[in-house]
Parts: sequence; structure tokens; C-alpha cells
Amino acid sequence: MNESLVASPLMAWWLANPVVGPLLEFAFMRRALIGCVALALSAAPVGVFLMLRRMSLTGDAMAHAILPGAAIGYLIAGLSLTAMTIGGTVAGLIVAVGSGLVARNTVLREDTSLAAFYLLSLALGVLIVSVRGNSVDLLHVLFGSVLALDDAALQLLGGISAVTLVALTLLFRPLVLDCLDPGFLRSVSRWSPVAHYGFLMLVVINLVAGFHALGTLMAVGIMVLPAATARFWVRRLLPMLFTATGLALLAGLSGLLISYHADWPTSPVIVLSLGACYLVSLLLAPHGLLRHQRTAPPQPQP
Repeated sequence: MNESLVASPLMAWWLANPVVGPLLEFAFMRRALIGCVALALSAAPVGVFLMLRRMSLTGDAMAHAILPGAAIGYLIAGLSLTAMTIGGTVAGLIVAVGSGLVARNTVLREDTSLAAFYLLSLALGVLIVSVRGNSVDLLHVLFGSVLALDDAALQLLGGISAVTLVALTLLFRPLVLDCLDPGFLRSVSRWSPVAHYGFLMLVVINLVAGFHALGTLMAVGIMVLPAATARFWVRRLLPMLFTATGLALLAGLSGLLISYHADWPTSPVIVLSLGACYLVSLLLAPHGLLRHQRTAPPQPQP
């Protein structure tokens, strides 16, 4: 940074500002913020559709399912962004497609087949990392490295964000119909499988993006919590999408700053910031707990 600028009173004031100062002074904070913005723009809208399809726990299962692929990518090429991304994406798609095929061709329901596949995948991933890696590798995989995002990682997050936004725009109407009545969509349109498997693909690639920044344990947090929080404030879909994205952006920025000033791990602080927004909304939002009970219609008397 230019010394004359640093020495100026205005720049000194900006650097002393607890909100702007860390972002101006440190490049890793700016990179982390860019990564959070990319994740918020893509993962939060996907989370809204995940919630409307009543598949929020599916996102959690898929977040664990990418672990063995990322671990195998690590064993083959070390901490290679490309190898771990391809491995995690392939593992997530195998679990998503495999559980769907089992559900459609056997007596098992989709939640049971998904639980079986994801547990096998999680156990395999933990075994691979534990046997062939070390504790540092395990922490990197589980909790991510949002403060160590390099140019390649930011390009990956930005690319996934752009692909997600374009895909959601193209699939918007089939996705909405699939959320409301999947049986009706299957009966009147050939877009049903495209919407279903295309959406699962979006879930997987966004979880892989979240895995690089927040880790496998926390990636689903920036997908599900903003959507659940936005649901307390708005009913209509488009405002819900924008509200969820705004909440994810706000929690990403506040989580980064809190972790910087308190010297706490960044990924859990970001997710806890989202959790704080959820709890406050649960109590105070128009469709939250207190106001919902206050406006509930009186029960009929016998």
C-alpha cells in the first residue's frame, strides 16, 4: 500500500475502522469476502428451492457425501483444487443418482436410500483421510480454508456462481412447478427429469464450492440457514430469493469480521452468524414464533 496514503489522516481513519480496516489492510480478508459473496449469490437461492422441495436434510447428506471424492482427489494430487473439485463432484453425483435409482426401482423410499448411500460415503471418506492423511488434512477438509482462498479457488467459486445463476434462470418455471406439484410436472412436461437432476447437480457443485471455503461440515449452512430465515420474513418466492441472498452476504461479512477481531475460526463463526439471524427472525419476523402465535385464529369451543 502506498506509504503516503497510509500516512494520510483519512486513510489512517479508514484503517482504524473495525469494519473497513481489515478489508483494506489484508488481501486475504478481501479474498475471503469475495469468496463469501460468490457463495451467497449461488448457494442461498439453491437453498430456497431445497427448502421448498422439503429436501433440506438432503443438502446435509450430500455435503457429507462429497468427502470420499475430495479425499481421493487429495491422495492422487495433494491439495489440488481441480482434483478435489472433480472428486467431490463425482462422489456427490454418484450418491445423488444412485440413491434416486434405488428409490425408483426398489421398495425403499428416497430418504432411506439416500441415508444409506451418504453414510457409506461419509464412512469411506473419513477412513481414507484418517488412514492416508493427517490431522491437518482432516481439519482442512472438514472446516475449509476461507482465509486461504487463492486466485484459482476464487475463479472456481465465481464460475460455479455464474453457472448456478444461469441454470436457475433457465429452469425457474420447471423448478417452481416441481416444488408445488412434481406429479403434475411429470405428467405435462418433459422438463421434469431435467429440473430434478439439474437441480441435484446444482446442489452438488454448490456444496463442492462451499467445501473449499467452509469445509464439508459447514458448507450446507450457507445453503439452508438463509433460506429458512428468509421464510420467516416473506411469502413470495422472488423476495425470498433476494432476502436469502442478502442474509448470506450479511452473515458472510459479519462472520469474517467477528472471526478476525476475536481470533476465532472463520467457518463456524460465519455459520453461527447465520444461526443468529435465524434465531432473531424466529422471534421477531412477521411469520416467526411470537407473531404467529399472536395472530393465530381462536380455537372453536366445544
